[in-house]
This record gives sequence, structure tokens and C-alpha cells, in this order.
Amino acid sequence: MEKTNKIVIVGAGNVGATTAYALLISGIASELVLYDINRQKAEGEIMDLAHGASFVPPTRLRAGYLADCREADIIIFTAGAAQQPGETRLDLVDKNTRIVEKALLPILEQAPEALVLMVTNPVDVLTYQAWKLSGLSPERVLGSGTVLDSARFRHVLGQHCGVDVRNVHGYILGEHGDSELAAWSSVHIGGIRLDDYCLACGQGCGQEKREEMFRQVRDAAYQIIQAKGATYYAVGLAVRRICEAILRDEHSILTVSSLMQGEYGLRDVCLSVPCVIGRQGRIKVLELNLTAEEKEKLQHSAAVIASYLPATDRK
Repeated sequence: MEKTNKIVIVGAGNVGATTAYALLISGIASELVLYDINRQKAEGEIMDLAHGASFVPPTRLRAGYLADCREADIIIFTAGAAQQPGETRLDLVDKNTRIVEKALLPILEQAPEALVLMVTNPVDVLTYQAWKLSGLSPERVLGSGTVLDSARFRHVLGQHCGVDVRNVHGYILGEHGDSELAAWSSVHIGGIRLDDYCLACGQGCGQEKREEMFRQVRDAAYQIIQAKGATYYAVGLAVRRICEAILRDEHSILTVSSLMQGEYGLRDVCLSVPCVIGRQGRIKVLELNLTAEEKEKLQHSAAVIASYLPATDRK
């Protein structure tokens, strides 16, 4: 029998519904379940998606009850309070932790073999909390992390350098939030180190310009929320990309958030660094050759995240 790919999305808000839309178009899932405490909202979203069935690969769609989460391959957790203008992601920690504590375990009882992909903010804190609550191995609990931030980074670099973003390679590390950092030392454009590319580029990419580009990346969500109230299109695409890497067993390198177990000298905190991702979840953590300044910034980011973890949860 052909292997089916079943994805459960928890939360039918903007991010959950847009993620469902992105996954539906991709055709990666044979079954998509949208699960929300507001069942009417979930049913409406599924009806809207189902009306486009003739334009996309066949996918079974349903607004699910708890039992419909059974045998899921991936549980995508998007439920929670959204970031409001003037709020940081870390401001959401208390209310969204309570939602994760209430909702995650009953779903995992239905799908004990599933991988968990946390999207709800603050994603690094909640990824850690989901790992502690679930009892799953660290490789099976991931956060969307800085996959989107890294995409924003490449977009800004591509625009500045006049290069197709698909030929730009660079990562944002650490927290998905204000303490994140750009790993400038590992940026390549078409296989050329950024420092070498800049010598021939002529666009000007000194320290001041780099700081300006990084601020564009770090503060992008604030600008979007101020302008339209929420971010969700690129979030949905980033989550789709992670799911593709998992379900296709691609061994792709993505900056998901996951538990550090000595990598980069960090332990007992979830944050984003490049990881090899496949069917089993996180296969391997890659350790970049960071500069001393970048290492210091990563340590600081880890400390910021750790400060929001309850002391009783720390080893």
C-alpha cells in the first residue's frame, strides 16, 4: 500500500489557514486536517479550500475532531494569541504556553508517532515546552524557527546585490525574535563568499549597510503587523518548506528551532541553527565556523530565550 502523508494543523487562524492553503497547493499531503476549538471557523476554512480541489493535486480535507488527528505524520501547532502592534514575540509567552499545555498532549495521544512542528510564538520557548511536555526525542520536536527570517535575509541580500534570491545562501541564527543574529561570515552568493563578492559588486556593503539590511530582516514582522495586522503568507510558505523536507526525506538544511545538546557550546535551550531535516525530523545539527563576535551574539540569544523558561523546566 502506498504511504500516505497526513498533516494536522492545530489552529484555524490566519497562520493555520494560510499554511493549509500552501500545503494544499504543494500536493505534499494526502490528507490535511484543520483542528480548532472554534469548529465553525475550521469548517469554513476547509469548505473554502475544498472549493479549489479541481485546481490542485488530490488531497483529503477535513475540519477535524480530536479523533481525526489519529495517525498524523506531522502535527503543526499554530494555535495561540497573535502578536499585536507594539508587542514582541516574547510578550506572548504566558498565554500561549497555557494553550500548548492544554492542547498538545490530547492530540499526541491520538498520534504518538507524529513529528511536532511548533509555529506559535514565541516559537523557541514553546518548542522547548512542547518537547518537555511530550516526552518525545528532541529530533521529533521542531520549531519553524528562523526559516522565515533566513528567507527574509536572502531576499534583502538578493535585492541589494541584484541577484536571484535562489542563488543567495545565508542564515539568521538564534531566537526567532529581537535577539537573533545574521551569520555574515557564512553568506555566499553563487558559491562566492560575500566579502569576495562585494569586492567586485560595486554596490557598497560596508558595516553600516550590513547593519541596515539586518534591521530590515529583524524588524520585518513589526512593519507588516503595523501595516496589515498580522504576518501569514510567508509563514505558511516557510512551514510548507519544512514539511516538504520531512515528508520527502530530503535531508535539506533548514534553520529550524530545536534542542541544543552541546552544539555551539549550548545546552537545554531551543533555538535556530542549520539542521539537516528529513523523515525522522532533525537528522543532524550543523556547526558553522562562526566568528568570535557571532558566537557571542548566539550565546546572548540563547540566554534571552532561556530567561523565559520556567526554572522548574530547566535541567
